[in-house]
Amino acid sequence: MKTSVVVGVDLGGTWLRVVALRADGRRLRSWRGKAPPLAELPRLLRRRWHRWGLRSSGVGGLVIAARGIWTRSERERQARRLRRLAVRVRVIADVEAAYLGALGSRPGVLLLAGTGSIALGRDGTGRWVRRGGLGPLLGDEGSAFWIGREYLRTRRGEASGLRETLRSPDAVARIATHAARVLRQAERGDPRACAIVRTAQRHLAALILDLARALRLKAPVPLSWAGGLLERPKFRAGVFRASRALGLRIKPVAPRDPPVLAAARLALRGDRMVEGGKGVLYTRVPWR
Repeated sequence: MKTSVVVGVDLGGTWLRVVALRADGRRLRSWRGKAPPLAELPRLLRRRWHRWGLRSSGVGGLVIAARGIWTRSERERQARRLRRLAVRVRVIADVEAAYLGALGSRPGVLLLAGTGSIALGRDGTGRWVRRGGLGPLLGDEGSAFWIGREYLRTRRGEASGLRETLRSPDAVARIATHAARVLRQAERGDPRACAIVRTAQRHLAALILDLARALRLKAPVPLSWAGGLLERPKFRAGVFRASRALGLRIKPVAPRDPPVLAAARLALRGDRMVEGGKGVLYTRVPWR
C-alpha cells in the first residue's frame, strides 16, 4: 500500500486488538486475536504488516496501548523495541487510551474492568489520578480474573483441569475466562455466583468512590467504562447501583470510541502522552 497509514494497538490481558487508519482517518484494517506477552508483540505485528501488505516506512505512526505500562522509562524502552515497525512509535497505558476514547479531555472517571481492573480520573485542572491496576498478585479486585479466581476457590472439587490451568504460562487469562460462566450462573439465580458478582461490583464501586474523592470531583461525577466485564449491561448496572449505595452521585457517560481506535487517532494526530506531576499528563506535543 502506497498510502501512509497509522496504527493503534490495544494489548490487554486477554485480547490484542489492532486498527489501521488511512491518513484521512478512514478505517483501513482491523484485527483481534489472543494477547501475546509484550515481548512477542513486535514479531506478531511484523506478521500482521506482512498480511496487510504494509511496509514500516508506510506506517506514519504507531501507538501501543498496553496493560501495566506507566513509567517514562518503560514506555521509552518498549518504544525502542518497536521502532522498526513505523516512522513514529509511542507506548502508553491501555487505561489512558480507554479514557481518551471514552471521555476525551473532560473531567471524570474511567473504570476499566476486563482481565484486570483499574480506574483513571481527571479533574478540571488536568490533574490525573489512578486507583487499582496493581495486577493479579496485589490487586485487580472485581476484575474477570478476580471473579474467576473466586469461582475456582468455591468450586475446587468441581473445577476440571485446575492444576493444568495454574501451571500454564497464561494462567491469569485462563482463570479470567471463568468470569463469563459465573455471570451466566448469577443471571440464573445461582446463590454462590450472585454473591461473587455482587462483591466484584462493590470492589469496582469502591475504586470509583476513592478516585472521585481524591480528585474532589463535583457530583454528579461523569463515569465512563471500558473492558469486557463492563460491556455487559447487567453487570455494569450493578456497578452503578453499588456506587450509588456508597453515596456517590454518578452520571454514566457511554464511551465514544474503543481504546484501540483512540490509540489509532492519537497516532494520526501525532500527540504525546508524557509524565506530569504525580499522574499522567495529556498534551498536544508533536512527536520528535
